[in-house]
Amino acid sequence: MELPQRIVVRDLASRLGVSAAELIKQLMRQNVMATITQEIPFEVAAAVAERFGFTVQRPKSSEERFLEELQQAARQPAQLVPRPPVVTIMGHVDHGKTTLLDVIRQTRVAAQEYGGITQHIGAYQVETQGRLITFLDTPGHEAFTAMRARGAQVTDIAVLVVAADDGVMPQTIEAINHARAAEVPIIVAINKIDKPTANPDRVKQQLSEHGLVPEEWGGETVMVPVSALRKEGIDELLEMILLVADLRELRAPVDRPASGIVVEAQLDRGRGPVATVLIKEGVLKVGDPVIVGAVPGRVRALMDDKGQQRQEAGPSTPIVVLGLQDVPQPGDLLMVTPDEETARRIAEERAQRQRAEQLRPTARMTLESLSRMAAEGEARDLHIVLKADVQGSLEALQQALEQLSGDQVRVNVIHAAVGAISEADVNLAASSGAVIIGFNVRPDANARRAAEREQIDVRTYRIIYEVVDDVKAAMQGLLKPRIEERVLGRAEVRRTFKVPGVGVVAGCYVVEGRANRNASVRVLRDNVVVHEGKIASLKRFKEDVREVASGYECGIGIDRFNDVKEGDVLEFYELAEVSPAAQVTAGNRGGA
Repeated sequence: MELPQRIVVRDLASRLGVSAAELIKQLMRQNVMATITQEIPFEVAAAVAERFGFTVQRPKSSEERFLEELQQAARQPAQLVPRPPVVTIMGHVDHGKTTLLDVIRQTRVAAQEYGGITQHIGAYQVETQGRLITFLDTPGHEAFTAMRARGAQVTDIAVLVVAADDGVMPQTIEAINHARAAEVPIIVAINKIDKPTANPDRVKQQLSEHGLVPEEWGGETVMVPVSALRKEGIDELLEMILLVADLRELRAPVDRPASGIVVEAQLDRGRGPVATVLIKEGVLKVGDPVIVGAVPGRVRALMDDKGQQRQEAGPSTPIVVLGLQDVPQPGDLLMVTPDEETARRIAEERAQRQRAEQLRPTARMTLESLSRMAAEGEARDLHIVLKADVQGSLEALQQALEQLSGDQVRVNVIHAAVGAISEADVNLAASSGAVIIGFNVRPDANARRAAEREQIDVRTYRIIYEVVDDVKAAMQGLLKPRIEERVLGRAEVRRTFKVPGVGVVAGCYVVEGRANRNASVRVLRDNVVVHEGKIASLKRFKEDVREVASGYECGIGIDRFNDVKEGDVLEFYELAEVSPAAQVTAGNRGGA
């Protein structure tokens, strides 16, 4: 028997086939006082019905019924039609991503963007050989990965732009790893071949070292030399995109209710909430009732990438949608509903669920959870984002970690690079279920906040064997109590003073948290750890103090360290031992 969320006592008695008086007696036995005309909630009605021998089911939500209908429709034979490929342009900053897209589109996007750097995501369609290609022009792989972290897989092909004179740069490697994590094919556009210092063969060699071997060298990666400035090689690049798309046989149904992914959204003063949506399947039409994430609406108008009004948009088409009641989030799924009432009910249910989920701790992959799973005999892959201070340490660590792979747990370093732990690293870890390991480097402020928000396990080390031992112990289910670090605050070194008989004293400004006399301190130079030790002295106006709060200046002497320099950052922290069991119970809080 299925009962509604609330039901009148008289109606419940009728459904159960008992008298109202008998039902009220049963309610009184459960300490529920209700008259024949009063409503009672589902939980009370279900308990009473079970006393009379009935099995009760909770009514399906509007969303559940809607999704069931969609699943039934999906099981029917669909009219599949070829769809344009969706291409994301990625690569190192200033290697010519937007200029290349600008040439492809025959418009002047780069000139409109501040400093030639793309300010926001754009989605555009171009026509070549009588066929369409959809391009996503993003600020970089961070946006690409942030959307994937939300479960939005929008890209079919990644075009990696590498400058022929600069070669492979750190962001190039990051882009490769982000595209691989998304499992999309990569086409390399070797740009700026018109420059005198261009060396395409060197670029191919560097890319081969990162697993992208060109076809002419026996590999599988398509590499096209181009010059965005001279408009050379553009036709060949588009031809290769279509060729790779043909191999993937990209098709989508058009006879189903439309759905799509929000690429970007904003509140426009004149037009209200505006969302750029990439249609995945079906045909979106003006007048369609829609639900986008937890936002309901009715399509009031559709506009293409050239600002022209459209009546409908099919698969792989980027379209600007007007008529939503609020601004959705990038990565939200747009779905056409049977009517506006269904959209409104689903929006209410999703909003309630989102509020509940925000209060519930999220379980992310950590070394502790891996240790527990290994102890219970559950096989699992361990994905790692690895950052180190120098290339030598990075290579040694990556090799040592990957050699730990066994039958039960496979270690997979999905990204390894030199430098501080950044917000992009946290985004990649969130979308891939990875743990971040830093060797002699620290997360910057944005990365620490993102790690806390996304509950990513970030671990930092100074000794290589400790990294290997921790990962090995986690894989064997034998992880020892962890020494957890709590960052108390940070201070910037503004000036340095030599004090006779004392050494170098750093004139500091506390930018975050507090400086504590009894805390440990580490000296960071460009987010690389150059020293760890204790505070020898902490003064304000020549007076010894126990702590200095954020927003105040102070003088700090570091025990047995005189190499502090202007621009260094001092990080104050304390250590506490936390057992793996306690960590698993409490839930991962991210951090260091």
